[in-house]
Amino acid sequence: MEKIRKEFPVLRKGIYANTAVYGLLYDSLLDWRQEHDLDFLIDGSDMRERSLKVISETRSAIGKFFNCKRDNVALVTNFSSGLNILLEGLDANKRVLLVNDDYPSLNWSFENRGFDVSYVSMAVDLEERINEAVVGGHIDVLALSLVQWMDGFAIDLEFLKKLKKENPDLIIIVDGTQFCGSANFDFKNSGIDVLGASAYKWLLAGYGNGFMLFSDQVKNCFSINNIGFNAADGDYDKKNNIRFAKKFEPGHLSSLTFGSLKYSIDFFERIGMDKITAHNHKLSKKAKTEFEKMGLLSERIVQRKEHSTIFNIKADKATFQKLKDNDVFCAQRGEGVRLSFHFYNTEAEIDAIVNILKNG
Repeated sequence: MEKIRKEFPVLRKGIYANTAVYGLLYDSLLDWRQEHDLDFLIDGSDMRERSLKVISETRSAIGKFFNCKRDNVALVTNFSSGLNILLEGLDANKRVLLVNDDYPSLNWSFENRGFDVSYVSMAVDLEERINEAVVGGHIDVLALSLVQWMDGFAIDLEFLKKLKKENPDLIIIVDGTQFCGSANFDFKNSGIDVLGASAYKWLLAGYGNGFMLFSDQVKNCFSINNIGFNAADGDYDKKNNIRFAKKFEPGHLSSLTFGSLKYSIDFFERIGMDKITAHNHKLSKKAKTEFEKMGLLSERIVQRKEHSTIFNIKADKATFQKLKDNDVFCAQRGEGVRLSFHFYNTEAEIDAIVNILKNG
């Protein structure tokens, strides 16, 4: 990974443990973006066909990368926008299960529409609590983040698959923003019905791009009225024959921003998602071991077998400032400091953070 690290200029300034806030821009993506805009500068409207080709290729790349049918991929500017469009088409009488303190854009989108909402609390046995609530509460929709934004708590993906198998009518909607790009993921075989994600974090694609993935069967559970000329591919005759995913794309899409997502997916595939997954797993194990030794993790994280690469350590404002003074990029979240690691991080950097926390 050392050669890949040279792509990221920010890494020369310190330890970047803040991907959960913003994924890094890298040299080759910047080169592509500059070339794209230079073509637009020189060619004007002659750029249009190339732009449409970029959008089409991005849709195909996302489908292939996450194992989702191309026609079931919607391109959206961010997760929040995509989810709000989706929920406008959901029967208001549906009973919804959420996780307490999940990402606000996820929970608020349901709460603000007056659905019959119940909650499970975050705990080490979250999956068991969800299962009991689904069975006992006759839940229609389960919505949650695959990785919790506050402390990196990761839902067991095999659990979701089993839950869907045992409850085939349950609609499972997930936010993959803090997950997608950090590890391998097979949407088709996940049991998940809808996955939405913004791509500016772990996919390193910059702001303004994201996606929604849909299972075949879930499309019959929503009545989407969103429409626009772009949804019909600029064809008057297609007004009444717009496929489900395209209804999330009523207007023009930016070939710069979505082309950046396509470029990043290609970049990840050149590195190898198996390699990225293995490296991030190693970082997760290392960080958890070291922070646990220091008593910096909550019990619900300590007792979990698997964890993401996001950690919220027990730390006050002075500790946060100490990390910043030692050139560690991190964020205050809740009552602690959140540190998040990606494939451009190293185990040596985790050791360096531990030394800072111990010695200053």
